[in-house]
Amino acid sequence: MLFGASTFIWVSPFSTANIDLLTKVKNMGYDIIEIAVEDTSIIDWTLIKSIAADLDLKITVSGAFGLERDISSTEPEFRELGKQYIIDCIKIAQDVGSPIFGGPVYSAVGKTRIVSEEQKKQERAWCVETLIEIGQIAGEHGVVVGLEPLNRFETDMVNTVDQALSIVQEVSSPNLKIVLDTFHSNIEEKDIPASIRKIGKELLCHVQGNESDRGTPGTGHLEWEGIRDALFEIGYDGAVVIETFGQPSKELARAACIWRPLANSADELATEGLAFYKKMFSQT
Repeated sequence: MLFGASTFIWVSPFSTANIDLLTKVKNMGYDIIEIAVEDTSIIDWTLIKSIAADLDLKITVSGAFGLERDISSTEPEFRELGKQYIIDCIKIAQDVGSPIFGGPVYSAVGKTRIVSEEQKKQERAWCVETLIEIGQIAGEHGVVVGLEPLNRFETDMVNTVDQALSIVQEVSSPNLKIVLDTFHSNIEEKDIPASIRKIGKELLCHVQGNESDRGTPGTGHLEWEGIRDALFEIGYDGAVVIETFGQPSKELARAACIWRPLANSADELATEGLAFYKKMFSQT
């Protein structure tokens, strides 16, 4: 199993100015840096790829979805912007060797409302229609798009594994799978290990192993042993990545409801989190 750290731990938005993070993450002992792409134009991907190759550090790519990147929006312009952003990130993922591009690709983070059943069905239909197209494009680029359920405070569309599976099964593309974030699962799933088994190896493309409070893994009340055993049972051999927020932008803090520090420092969280991962996932 490979372990990774998201750039969100240290900075938002990530840009070429933060390129020293690649060396830091490698020196900490991580296999992967997960680059959160908030703005594609402020990252020199050629330089990133070159430095990562020199460091023998793998890259995965995750997305950031604001109101204008919403493929289920009632605004056609926003649906188109969301689709183009996903396509751009698929191409970036292919270029840097990331097997996946993951995130809440179906909607904007922070969009939580009570709407009519008719509107819900329409928004879901727009989402599925676009994801069918996205699946084809992802296949052409050899990248898997990972659909990530979020908790009820961050989205009203896909909160549970069952809801994610429903969309993935309707889209029916081998290049659309599921990202599981254990922080969200802790809020929405009655049994996280059972939800992992329900997804199964074929559809689970990525794991963000986050603590119950998004703090340092191993310091909360998450049932890590059960999560580990379920991942081993299904034969999951992908990445486990810490994604939390050390210095979130105002927009990100509002969307993810981050109002206080989650650890003494970002470096401490990343270092201690990796030590916990290595101890936990080395057990059988």
